[in-house]
Amino acid sequence: MYVCGITPYDEVHLGHARTYVVFDIIKRHLLKRGYKVKHVQNFTDVDDKIIKRSLEKNIKPNELSQTYIDDYFTQTDKLNILKAEIYPRVTQMISEIINFVKELIDKKFAYEIDGDVYFSVVKFKDYGKLSKKKLDDLKAGARVEICNDKIATCDFVLWKKTKKNEPQEVSWKSHWGKGRPGWHIECSVMSSTLLGDTIDIHGGGQDLIFPHHENEIAQSETKTGKPFVKYWIHSGFVTVNKKKMSKSLNNFFTLKVIFEKYDPRVVRYYLLTQHYSSPLDFSYAGLDTAKSTLQKIDDAYLRLLFSTDKKSSKKITDKDLLDLQKKFLQALDDDFNSKKALFYLHKLKSIILKELFTKKLQRLSQLKNLYENFAETSLGILLPKKQSNNELQKLLKDRNEARKNKNWMESDRIRNIIDEKGYKMVDNKDGASVLMKKI
Repeated sequence: MYVCGITPYDEVHLGHARTYVVFDIIKRHLLKRGYKVKHVQNFTDVDDKIIKRSLEKNIKPNELSQTYIDDYFTQTDKLNILKAEIYPRVTQMISEIINFVKELIDKKFAYEIDGDVYFSVVKFKDYGKLSKKKLDDLKAGARVEICNDKIATCDFVLWKKTKKNEPQEVSWKSHWGKGRPGWHIECSVMSSTLLGDTIDIHGGGQDLIFPHHENEIAQSETKTGKPFVKYWIHSGFVTVNKKKMSKSLNNFFTLKVIFEKYDPRVVRYYLLTQHYSSPLDFSYAGLDTAKSTLQKIDDAYLRLLFSTDKKSSKKITDKDLLDLQKKFLQALDDDFNSKKALFYLHKLKSIILKELFTKKLQRLSQLKNLYENFAETSLGILLPKKQSNNELQKLLKDRNEARKNKNWMESDRIRNIIDEKGYKMVDNKDGASVLMKKI
């Protein structure tokens, strides 16, 4: 599985997060279903935007990109995203890129003009098969270099000649003079070098379908003569007021800013509430709803933790729970439908709340095991934990004593202290109370 990674010139935003949470769910489910997954996700650490930003900040391009690669891992780790097996960088594969471009020239599918090398789109007869665009309708546009010397305006750049003001750190010797790779060639080279000529799954955000992924297909299949990708997967846009969230529109929200107000668990849950291919219109009201919903799920699970016996069997044997497990997995089998899978997580929550006080330890243990499999293993939602802080446990003990003696004023006073410390009380029907951190 090859997933197009970030261009590290700025902080990671919610649109990025959605893409990488989507592919995290895909990876988790494939592993759950018994597949071995070799997951590669690149960093485009050579790009016009990186050069422009580095000149503005008066630092080296590699220093700038490293800063934002570090930020990527800092923020996405909070979202509990499984690590890829390999994170290649463009700067690590320059020689492979040069050889790839040379082979396309040798095959007469690419040509050089004054140090720049272009791919001749009209020579690739299947161009447009992914995006469904017709070659006759294509005009120079987003990320398609406009150049009067090109044979056709839709021809895209494979190798860029170094400009006078560009840092030497992003300039390499080649057969065509000093320069650097074009955007599209980079992923073709990294994917084929690390995963072979044909990939099972390739994807990224929906905005990459054209021209990036269309151009990858043209380059890769021209070079190898083999199908490039078996399954393309693209995550839908995160929108704001129905407009795509992007840095160019200045309507993006960085994860760092969002995490100042919302627990990353809430953000992850929020990103799972729509099918990955559908647009997700961002709002703080939507995050508030996700927060309230997740708190209720946490309540049920923590009550369950206090009601189960650690020594009880965890194997799922009850017919209704096996049926629920089957439906949950089938939801994810059906094009990784996280929205539908969450429906079955909520069904499980309802069963938990209904059966909490039955004292059927084996049944409760199975419910706990199933919840953990649904929430954490498959959906990647980290589980809430029991609070073992000595001061909090003493407050909890004192409050339970006050409730036992029907000293409601003292009970409420202690509850308020606990609330001010950022924790929530959940009172069970049997008189015991569960303490949990508010999200």
